[in-house]
Amino acid sequence: MSDWFSNLDLLSKIYWLIAIIGSLIFTLVFILAFVGGDADEFDSVDSEIDGDAGIGFQFITFKNLVGFFTIFGWSGIACIEAGLSKPITFIISTFCGLVMMAIMASMFYLMRKLSDSGTLNYKNAIGAIGEVYLTIAANRAKMGKVTVTIQGASRELEALTDSLMELKSGTIIKVLDVTNNGILIVDQTRKPIEPIKQHTYEITDNSGKL
Repeated sequence: MSDWFSNLDLLSKIYWLIAIIGSLIFTLVFILAFVGGDADEFDSVDSEIDGDAGIGFQFITFKNLVGFFTIFGWSGIACIEAGLSKPITFIISTFCGLVMMAIMASMFYLMRKLSDSGTLNYKNAIGAIGEVYLTIAANRAKMGKVTVTIQGASRELEALTDSLMELKSGTIIKVLDVTNNGILIVDQTRKPIEPIKQHTYEITDNSGKL
């Protein structure tokens, strides 16, 4: 195995390494996504990579990039085995990787739409108190996620804020509004402290007078 790899030219080594590493991570991501494992770490990375300011369709995410490099590597190997030139190999492998990203982005977008469909009405979230799950940038600069209870169920939903300060993970928030495409508009809040009730007592004598 080592002799076979050492005999490859530099471009072939690069494509093989990308293909193998990408395939391993790709397999792990899909096992966690479809078997029900804990994929929160990948979701956190997606939130940091994604610069979207409110569009549900996310093209550049960690999962999609894994798909890109996986197909990029294997298509590049196929081109090299077919005897194509280096420029053509790079163009074809890049194109195949981008197609894979588009397919994965569409697939995850449709999955999110299906999971959010049905009788769920996002407007019911207005006024709800929740907690920031993934940091929300200030002034709608970058979308994050919050955990709120809607229609009796706890849900993790995308959110923006008009606040001049970012809302970090763990911040208690209140839902102020919902956009037409289901993005929550939130702001930091604290539950009000109930005032201490004061009791008035009357002292009377035996005659019933004060």
